[in-house]
Amino acid sequence: MSTDSRSGRALTDPATLDAAIGDIDWTIPPAGSTASRFAAPSGQLAVISLGDPTHPRVVLVPGATGSKEDFALVLPLLAEAGYFVQSFDLAGQYESAAAGANAAYTYELFIADLIAFLEAGAPAHLLGYSFAGTVAQLVAVRRPDLVLSLALLTTPPGSGNVFASMKWLGRLAPIASPRRGAALMIWGIVTNKNRVPPRRLAFVRSRFAFTSRRSVDEIVGLMMASPDLRNGVRALPVPKLVAAGSHDLWPLAAHERYAREIHADFRSYATGHSPSETTPHQLAADLLDLYARAR
Repeated sequence: MSTDSRSGRALTDPATLDAAIGDIDWTIPPAGSTASRFAAPSGQLAVISLGDPTHPRVVLVPGATGSKEDFALVLPLLAEAGYFVQSFDLAGQYESAAAGANAAYTYELFIADLIAFLEAGAPAHLLGYSFAGTVAQLVAVRRPDLVLSLALLTTPPGSGNVFASMKWLGRLAPIASPRRGAALMIWGIVTNKNRVPPRRLAFVRSRFAFTSRRSVDEIVGLMMASPDLRNGVRALPVPKLVAAGSHDLWPLAAHERYAREIHADFRSYATGHSPSETTPHQLAADLLDLYARAR
């Protein structure tokens, strides 16, 4: 617990703690974390782990153009609460850029990688961020024995061409090819349409020097043909959570409707597409509540 030096007031409220984060250096890993490589079916994946490996396991999966560093502020909060927390860069992304280089980036590639990673340890509380939320749902439906709870963080709330319901890209969705859609997405990131602080912007720009552009193009193609997973996810016998920012890429009402359709709890935060970066304390509090219900 920290203290506000001006008022002497304890900063215990998650929203207050989030507001005090500031512009951090995203290249510095969480204290006590370890970096490793995992031999997945697609190739070597870059992994970060934090906490006692004998504790209940949490796996946080970042999305397209993202990386494990997107959870740098969440990992310590969950580890301090008694969990063993892991995250890895998807094939083709950042420090896993070489993985999948000799194959097409298909749903089956990402499913096989995540199943292999889960099988390499204990069953886990699984979170998928954005595109990875679709992959996490596919894995949970196929291998429910590996999943203790399922959290979907700003995951596209629908099926088919999910860009059609996106706030700013929706009108262009019918004419956008996967490569053109990827170009628009990358342009939005590097020109800071998300309005992130300077050091965060420098980090997300630097990742593009490593990330496979073909992987981004092909993931965007996958998102233009997202499967309808509602029935299978609804039937999962684990607690579920849909979490999104009030200024997300997709309308908040669409996220809330999707949560109802899959019988999941719904939480929203006063932020954009990246609650793990901007409201990590609020997100972690909701995840811990989810994990408690799984027990």
